[in-house]
Amino acid sequence: MVFKARDVRAALCGKGFQEHNDRDHQYYFFYYHGRKSSIKTKISHNEKEIDDYLCSAMSRQINLTRSQFRDLVECPLTAEGYLTLMMNAKHVRIE
Repeated sequence: MVFKARDVRAALCGKGFQEHNDRDHQYYFFYYHGRKSSIKTKISHNEKEIDDYLCSAMSRQINLTRSQFRDLVECPLTAEGYLTLMMNAKHVRIE
């Protein structure tokens, strides 16, 4: 599974993640009700493609399986669906 980095960035931002730029990387933090959660991942600034290895690493970082990560990028997994998964797994708490 290989994705264009811009597609992964767009999918993350469309699913509740906000981008924070660093010197070498772009960090993506998941926000719920305006509050930053501990769920995060990163992409290097010069990254053009996200290969299978990086997909696996990123999926672990945001608490998804590889197939769920693919659904997140390709859009069958909605922002609401991702939030439900995180709440059910108790990665995000209802306050």
